Amino acid sequence: MSLINPGFGLVIWMLLAFGITLFVLAKYAWKPIMASLKEREVSIEESLQAAEKARDAMEDLKLDNEQLLRDAKDERDALLSDARKIKDKIIEEAKEKANAEGANIIEAAKEQIEHQKNAAVVEIKNTIASYSILIAEKILKEELKDKKKQADYAEKLLKEISFN
Repeated sequence: MSLINPGFGLVIWMLLAFGITLFVLAKYAWKPIMASLKEREVSIEESLQAAEKARDAMEDLKLDNEQLLRDAKDERDALLSDARKIKDKIIEEAKEKANAEGANIIEAAKEQIEHQKNAAVVEIKNTIASYSILIAEKILKEELKDKKKQADYAEKLLKEISFN
């Protein structure tokens, strides 16, 4: 039962030991412990502020990345639009050039056909003239076998020709 009811001397000695321990702790250990606690508190506060700054920086980076992504998409869309316009322009120019070349080819073909037609007509005329001369020659030979008919015909031709 001595633990439940401590004696008066024990309490005094315990208070004395506690006071000395408290004095020694206050004199030598309290300031370093408090400085260490203060330093730890400051370190924790700085870490929290750094974490807050890092979070803000990450948010800013996220916003910047989203903006960059939007800008890249806009630039890509603009490039694709320009590429489509250039493609359409090239196709239109190619069509126009093909149409012009086709028209030129058709015109050249028409001219060639016209030249060939004219050459054929000239050849036919020459052939007809040649045959006509042959026929006329044969007719004249037949009619002018007689000397009298030849002389009469020659005089008739001379009368028809007018001398200048």
